[in-house]
Amino acid sequence: MKDTIESLRFRITKRFGTKTVLKDFGLEVRGRQFITFLGPSGCGKSTALNILAGLIPATDGDVWIDGERIDHLPPEKRGFGMVFQNYALFPHMTVYSNIAFGLQLQRRPAAEIRERVGQMLDLVQLPGFEERYPSQLSGGQQQRIAIARALVLHPRLLLLDEPLSNLDAKLRIEMRAEIKRLHTNLGLTSIYVTHDQTEALSLSDWVVVMRDGILMQAGTAQEIHDQPRNVFVADFMGFRNFFPVQVASVGPEGVVEGTGNGMRIRGRTRHALGPGAAAVAAIRPDDVQVGEHLGGPNAFHGKVDIVEYLGRENEVILTLEAGPRLWVHTPERVVPGESVMVVFPPEKVIFLPPDGEGVSA
Repeated sequence: MKDTIESLRFRITKRFGTKTVLKDFGLEVRGRQFITFLGPSGCGKSTALNILAGLIPATDGDVWIDGERIDHLPPEKRGFGMVFQNYALFPHMTVYSNIAFGLQLQRRPAAEIRERVGQMLDLVQLPGFEERYPSQLSGGQQQRIAIARALVLHPRLLLLDEPLSNLDAKLRIEMRAEIKRLHTNLGLTSIYVTHDQTEALSLSDWVVVMRDGILMQAGTAQEIHDQPRNVFVADFMGFRNFFPVQVASVGPEGVVEGTGNGMRIRGRTRHALGPGAAAVAAIRPDDVQVGEHLGGPNAFHGKVDIVEYLGRENEVILTLEAGPRLWVHTPERVVPGESVMVVFPPEKVIFLPPDGEGVSA
């Protein structure tokens, strides 16, 4: 493999007519990192990847690699590898020909092509598949061949556009581990696009959360998961339960109490929220406790509306006595119509600015 890049830096804007798809979207990436662009459909993450690949031009901005500006270069001059959502294999060509295609365009010697294709098939654990056609492969095998085709060119940057979205749940998990293995073993620099938070958290050194073409937050997987900066990121990271409140008091070490809808909620914050400020208290369904004899701060009565069995636990939707709905994941056995006590452990509750605030620069 070629030496990977040392740094990638870009700041780009993209407009299609009057619609702005990316708005001053910028990032600096260090070599050998696994970066994920995470966000809902239509947020601009695939557009950003295609601009980096050179497949579409930016409206404004620039892209730099190791101090060299490259946004004027055509795709084939950038030295990147790309893996697409739909695999994009040539159906009339064998596995060998698919993987060898880019090397043949580069007019590499036949012996070198045979050696490198063989190495790639070993790398993606599909030796002996040279003469098969894409229609004779499973979805996971096709995706491995698509990855091999990208890696055989020894790319200095690997770009992956939702490569697992067409696979079933079990195969997604297997291929996720395979991509991580290849990235680590080969010392790659990779940028990966997904709308799946589990994929992003499990794969990434650095997660970039996007909405409507704007960078909402960037950080390590743990930072994004545990310390979302705003309501949008918290919702995307599974907090699901949100309660608009007014800050009643702020104590040491970010301890906050807020009131709203007849509820008094205690939690923590990393934001400059003073008494009287509007805020949103948030907690994940997994962190809510359910039981008959619970009490203390953040204890509320509720009535069970819906129970869905998930195997190891139940997903419960209930209505709190104060009015709001609450989503809970619990191993406790409850039934619709039952009155229960729920507790939000204060260390699991975070206070955030109202939606639209707390966005990364």
